[in-house]
Amino acid sequence: MRITKFTHACVRIEHDGRVLVIDPGTWSEPSALVGADAVLVTHEHTDHVDVLRLAGLGVPVFAPREARLPAVAPLPVTRVGAGDRFTAAGFAVTAVGGRHATIHDGEPDCANLGYLVEEALYHPGDSLHPPGRPVDTLLVPAQASWLKLTEAIDFAGAVDARRVVPIHDAQLNERGLASVNGWFGETLGDRYRYLAPGETA
Repeated sequence: MRITKFTHACVRIEHDGRVLVIDPGTWSEPSALVGADAVLVTHEHTDHVDVLRLAGLGVPVFAPREARLPAVAPLPVTRVGAGDRFTAAGFAVTAVGGRHATIHDGEPDCANLGYLVEEALYHPGDSLHPPGRPVDTLLVPAQASWLKLTEAIDFAGAVDARRVVPIHDAQLNERGLASVNGWFGETLGDRYRYLAPGETA
């Protein structure tokens, strides 16, 4: 599988001419969706889903059963829940998790699913819910109002993937990003690889 990272939490996965995009939000580049065959949305926050862009795309969109997507445009969505297995753009997908991580005092509380693609790549959305099985590639949130760096590093260590790529990093400036990359790299060694927006691995 070929992975291209876009700004923030958006990732494009390609294999044998098929294209699956996860979390193309309002902060990510429209080019992430060019030629997409299907889209996975982890939760309802606009940094993970751009409803206007998806409404005009005309491809299958999968989102959590309980997600309250912004009602700015009609968007046909296939609703899925934790434990569901389905096919998106020809990729085998398993939904795991259930809830968004807490920021403060129980908020926010919304549905959040992680997606395990082809039993090999895991995108957790806005949570640190483990995939429940070994994975080859972990997309790990690097920075968020709900996240401490030590939690993200511990999560990556516990999942123990062969390759770890940071996502959810758009609020970091250059100094912050260098620090986060330094800590991940020191802990995970050459398993960790930062991808700049548009870069492919």
